Amino acid sequence: MGVKAALPRYELYFYNVVLCMHSLSHDYLYPASSNRKTFKTSVQSGWYYSGRKMDTADVEWMMWFSTFREHIIFALSGHVIFAKICTLLAPQYRSLVFMVYGMLAVFTSMGWAYVTLILSHCVLLYSISLVKLRWLCFVAGLTTLATFKMEPFISWQAGFVSGSFELRPLLFYGGCGFTIMRCLSFALENCERKDGNYSILELLKYNFYLPFFYFGPIMTFDKFYIQANNPNLTRKDGEMWNISIQALLNLGVIMIVAVILHFMYILTIPSDMKLLKHISDWALAGLAYLNLVYDWVKTAVMFGVINTVSRLDHLDPPKPPKCITMLYVFSETHFDRGINDFLCNYVYNYLGGKHDNVLDELIGSLCTFGITALWLGPSWVVFIWAFLNCFGLNFELWIAKFFTMEPFISIEMAISESMSRRIRAVFNAFNFWTIVLYNVLVLNSLEFANLVAKRLLLKGFPFTTITVMFVTYCLIQLIKERERRQKLALYFCVTFYIYCLNIYNLLC
Repeated sequence: MGVKAALPRYELYFYNVVLCMHSLSHDYLYPASSNRKTFKTSVQSGWYYSGRKMDTADVEWMMWFSTFREHIIFALSGHVIFAKICTLLAPQYRSLVFMVYGMLAVFTSMGWAYVTLILSHCVLLYSISLVKLRWLCFVAGLTTLATFKMEPFISWQAGFVSGSFELRPLLFYGGCGFTIMRCLSFALENCERKDGNYSILELLKYNFYLPFFYFGPIMTFDKFYIQANNPNLTRKDGEMWNISIQALLNLGVIMIVAVILHFMYILTIPSDMKLLKHISDWALAGLAYLNLVYDWVKTAVMFGVINTVSRLDHLDPPKPPKCITMLYVFSETHFDRGINDFLCNYVYNYLGGKHDNVLDELIGSLCTFGITALWLGPSWVVFIWAFLNCFGLNFELWIAKFFTMEPFISIEMAISESMSRRIRAVFNAFNFWTIVLYNVLVLNSLEFANLVAKRLLLKGFPFTTITVMFVTYCLIQLIKERERRQKLALYFCVTFYIYCLNIYNLLC
């Protein structure tokens, strides 16, 4: 009822005008960025011809698109070339070639001892999957994952990697963590298989697919198995064009992010609490929001590069995460669609059922965020973040259940659909900033999240609070309008298809 309803055009125009005026009337971060004396560790030499220094606080982005850019391009290019040759000469063996090239790449970068460590975990979880007990697979998988998050198991397993180089810790933890999650997906799918078992070779093909090995995203085994062994390798009309456009789009976004990192320093500023106390409430709110937008862009671009390679291999990888600007409910909040799909398939939907029962939803969400906390690495900040998001997810259901009771349901039925949409948007605006604050907590620091919350809700009350919420309300209404039009277009397309199908059946 809240999204289906249409609003008057003049009202939507008003919301657009408010957002445009708000965007043009504030210079959020550039003045703060001019003070770079306290940024010596994370703001380093950048573009020589512009005289600007670069924000290097994000190690992951710097690794991908600066420090080890050539190595990553070389490894992925080699994969594309060998995969294309195999697809042309022996397409029935292409998944095997993916595995061999991936194992060789891992061996070259990390050594034989690391490959042996990965294989030992694969063999262990494969052996347990043969028992076909879901709970045992979960216990074994999560226990194995915990050994990469706790001492002394971390140090002992890290000792298997010889040599020392800057990328070593990131590759070690990335490869091991994603390996455990892939093996767990394999084990759970093997439990569901009624006739026999998948072979260990299928697990190795799945795990050592190089584009996904170190950095993800996680593609569940059932999808990978079907797509990697699909004998039909013909492409749809315009598919290569779409892949090329996506690659160019990723390149363009990388260049835009480079400009932002040279001029705005949005990643370094949150670490300077003295500076934050002197910037305006609007600048602080914009900084918190931009940090989440940046993390979404980073995830979308990094997975976008990997997804482009996997689409060339005739795979359909997990889509990029939903833009943070479009998120106003906890049930749709995620920054990694691969992990989100994994948890929804095997934990959240399995335990939560249809998500209409309060107790089932609570159990499903607690288990989901418990595994997420283990995946991110147990710490007080992660535990607080998991608790708050779990509470937000369940609170949405509690509120929805509460407002289906009398007299609220009668009141909603009495008012117009457009008014119902406006009332829902008011609650969604508060929800939006709750999501922002909860996730800033894990992306930045507890101190930064605490400062943003105090400035928006206490020190800035009532002017800043009301103004921020009103602008957010306008944004939510425009998002709802976009969703309404998409659903309406889909409805007309489906209706037209059914109509044409009925005519065809009548003529035949």
